[in-house]
Amino acid sequence: MEKKTKKLLIIGIVILAVLVAAFAIIWGVTRPETSQGAKEVIVIVDYGNDTSDTFEIDTDAEFLREAIEEEVGLEGDESEFGLFIRAVNGVAADESLQQWWCITKGGESVMSGVDTTPIEDGDQFELTLTTGW
Repeated sequence: MEKKTKKLLIIGIVILAVLVAAFAIIWGVTRPETSQGAKEVIVIVDYGNDTSDTFEIDTDAEFLREAIEEEVGLEGDESEFGLFIRAVNGVAADESLQQWWCITKGGESVMSGVDTTPIEDGDQFELTLTTGW
């Protein structure tokens, strides 16, 4: 029985190693492309009450959060998925009103979080205080 247990353990370890390698390869192939070097991005913060601010940001950052966190004043909660934005430029989303900060790029929905959204020179992003889940 002991020989069979060792064999199953070895098979399990091999399968686990293969799965880890497969996930690493898939992540490497599907991760967003980044652009290195100096870039200028525009961020429009729409507060949802017919007021907005526009920020022109010069940065060497590769991802949105790095580029805008200090300039735009992001506040939020860290999780395993990155920063969940609770406030932008001192304006907090009110959960009791079902408010949240939506990120768009050129008016199109962004399917990644602020930590993993790559930026390129000339990009325009919008952070909009949105009401309703």
